[in-house]
Order: sequence, then C-alpha cells, then structure tokens
Amino acid sequence: MKPSLRLALIAVAIASVTGLVTPVSAQKVDFPQASPSATLKQRVGLTDIQIEYSRPGVKGRKIFGGLEPYGKVWRTGANSATKLTFSTPVKLGGTDLPAGAYELFTIPGESEWTVIVHKNVSEWGAYAYDAKDDVARLTVKPVALAAPVETFTIEINQIRDESATLELLWENTLVPVPLQVDVASKVVPQIQAVMASDSAKKPYFQSALFYLDHNLDLKQALAWMDTAIASDPKAFYAYYHKARILAKLGDKAAAIATAEKSIAVAAESGGVATEEYTRLNRTLIASLK
Repeated sequence: MKPSLRLALIAVAIASVTGLVTPVSAQKVDFPQASPSATLKQRVGLTDIQIEYSRPGVKGRKIFGGLEPYGKVWRTGANSATKLTFSTPVKLGGTDLPAGAYELFTIPGESEWTVIVHKNVSEWGAYAYDAKDDVARLTVKPVALAAPVETFTIEINQIRDESATLELLWENTLVPVPLQVDVASKVVPQIQAVMASDSAKKPYFQSALFYLDHNLDLKQALAWMDTAIASDPKAFYAYYHKARILAKLGDKAAAIATAEKSIAVAAESGGVATEEYTRLNRTLIASLK
C-alpha cells in the first residue's frame, strides 16, 4: 500500500472515531414521497375550508376498476385518510355538517360514487374504516374528463358567496360534490346593526350590492345605492349597479337611463376602468331592450 493511501485511511479512521465524519450507515437519505402530501385552503363565503391529503399518481396503471376497485371503500388519496376541516357549519351534497374536522372516504363506481364524511379518527388508509362512524353519505354522478389527470387532485371550484363545488379528479374521472354555506343570516344582522348605529362611515355601497346579489330587499338596496352616489357622484360603478337594481325591480326605462349615465360618468373620469364599465353597461342595456 502506498504511504499516501495509508495516511489517508488512517486520517479517515481517526476522524470517524472523533465524530468528524459520519459513518455511511448513519447518514440520512432524503427520498422523494411516492404520494406527496398537500394542503388546500379555501374560503367560501365566510367559511374557511382546509383539506389535507396525499396525491398518488397514475404511473401507467389502471386506477378506477383496477388499483381502486369499484364498490370498495377508498381513502380518497394515499397514506392517511383525507382530512376535511370546516370553520362553520356547511351543507355537503345537501347534508348538514357542523363545523369541525372530518375524514373523507369514497366508494368508486362505474356510474355513481358514494361520498362518505366520517368522524375524524386519524386513520391510516381505509383499513380500520367503520361505517358506524359515518357522519354523512351521499351519492354523486362521476363525469368523464376529456384529458387525463396524472396526479390525484382535490379542488374547490365554482365559488360563489354561498356555494362551491368540491371536486375529486384523477385518471379520466371528475367527481363533483356540491357545497353550500350560510352567509346572509350572518351578514344581514351586521349590516342592520351598522346602519342603525351612529357611525359616520356606513357601508352604503357594499350593503346595497350585497342585498342586490342575494335577492334581498331591493328597495332598500336602491335607497342605499342612491346614498352612496350622493356621497360620490363620480362613482360610475355605483350607477352601473343602481341600473342592475332597477332592472331587477322591473323598471327598464330607469335602468337604461342609469346605465347610460354610468357610461357618461366613466368617460368623464378617463380611468383605466372606463372601457370595462362601458362594456358592462352596454351589455345590460342590450338585455333590457
């Protein structure tokens, strides 16, 4: 053995004994996850939704009716059971659920799926699944996708103030689950309280828009919008929404006149939103003729 090699080996041995070099057997290898974990956070109306799940891939396999058999409970992801958390009560597929944390299971089928909301018992997979802990069961029709999805995905789409769709996507399948939340019963009392208060700044515009978009008292909405316009006559966007209120009230002539006013005020402002509100008002006018 060459002296230089002998000296190098002696140096490594000494360093290993003194802790300067970590033995290969003690080193940590950071391998990639086969099914990476993910957390989805989404607010719908006034409800905060969080979904924690793992995302397996197709990887050239037959998924539904293959890897995941039809008629068998699936953890709806990989590794630990998928976890749903709602900050307020919700309706999932028309079933009332109190605020809290749950597990999500499904039973895939060729023509329909069973979606199961289960008590949060922190299960690994679906091996210990017990139907007695089900909180809700609903039936959903799957939709065939035009393009395949390689990695299992959960999304919340079609979001409105009081509704959204929870979507499960994998391989060639989309499973849409309707979701509803309560907004009006929470917001209306707040609006009424602030409007009855001595506050110098009251949300006239926002309140009128909320009443309009939620089909509440339209005459009250009109009064509030008029107050908002009186405080800022250059608010071309307020004229547009006033025109929408008038249209819903059935006063087409007044709605058209107000939309024309919105176009004129927007043109005077010369702002970046002029083109957008001109288009919106023209579309509204066309729908009323």
